[in-house]
Amino acid sequence: MMNRIPLLVPRMPLADTLVPYLRQIDQNRWYTNFGPLNTEFERRLLQDTAPTLGPDNITTVANCTVGLELALQALDLRPGARVMLPAITFVATATSVIRCGFVPIFADIDASSWVLTPAIARTVADRLKVDAVMPVSTFGFAHAPNEWDEFSRQTGLPVVIDAAGAYGNQLPGEVADVVYSFHATKSFGAAEGGAVISHDVQRIKRIRQLANFGIDASTGLLVGHGTNGKMSEYHCALGLASFDEWADTQRTRRDLHARYLTALRTHVGEVELQAKDPDGVYPLMPVALPAGIDVQAVRAQLSDAGIETRRWYAPGLDAHPALRDYPSSDLEVSTDIGSRILGLPFFIGLSDEQIAYICTTLATVIRDKQAAP
Repeated sequence: MMNRIPLLVPRMPLADTLVPYLRQIDQNRWYTNFGPLNTEFERRLLQDTAPTLGPDNITTVANCTVGLELALQALDLRPGARVMLPAITFVATATSVIRCGFVPIFADIDASSWVLTPAIARTVADRLKVDAVMPVSTFGFAHAPNEWDEFSRQTGLPVVIDAAGAYGNQLPGEVADVVYSFHATKSFGAAEGGAVISHDVQRIKRIRQLANFGIDASTGLLVGHGTNGKMSEYHCALGLASFDEWADTQRTRRDLHARYLTALRTHVGEVELQAKDPDGVYPLMPVALPAGIDVQAVRAQLSDAGIETRRWYAPGLDAHPALRDYPSSDLEVSTDIGSRILGLPFFIGLSDEQIAYICTTLATVIRDKQAAP
């Protein structure tokens, strides 16, 4: 058996690459509160994702969860408003809704893309009296923003895309806002941090104000119930250093994903793959095991073989003790996919030999389980 293969190995800029930015902080003596590095970081984010927009269309936040909460709060929905989101996502999508005083409504996902689509949202919105929608770029999947824009225009419902794991893939819409994460485990990292991009300048102004406790900086008066949601200059320094490596990171991750897909299709035809752009920049490698296979038993055998795995976003949110009493639509697909998802090791530096070992071992385990009486 080869050496143990971990699930994830985050890749962040090395200390030497940070030095020029840290020296700028020393010279500026500005450490947080939307400083010069924050301004430059926001400029580069817009240049990379939405070059036609300007500096008033973006704000950084301390992390994606704070960004989701503030983006929802800035919608000025009524207390107890109902926000639709997919049942298959990280728990923070739901807790951000609840912490705003709103009610999460769990909706089903598409069987091939594993995401909440505008078509599914249309079937649920009226029946469950939804006030807003938060689709998720699950596992880095890139929604077509124009489709959510059209959904919002037709229904009158605001849309905020939780693109926590999809920086490099997911673009903002003209109506739909987008929120990114720069956690160390993402494709693009700053250790912690996030950003909100919107075509609505007033919404960004409001979110930025809420991230500064809700204070009107021109008067010093509290005009909203905000929080301390700012991204520090040190995290922006990490983000800028990540941008210096971003072109290479994208190439490396695309190459890794392509090699992995080839190995999976060669060795493990039994698993189901998420339908998404094969040329995307992805932080994770999820597969769905064949129906009827005990996922935990497969995980145990892979662990014995030195392969670390995780059950990403499984079970669905509706099955979590703190969330099971919230409303939902029929969740047939979510229940099925959620019971079969398995996250495989995926990180820069994973060798072809390791990928082949993961895939052939997984294939053997699955076939043994299928052959068992």
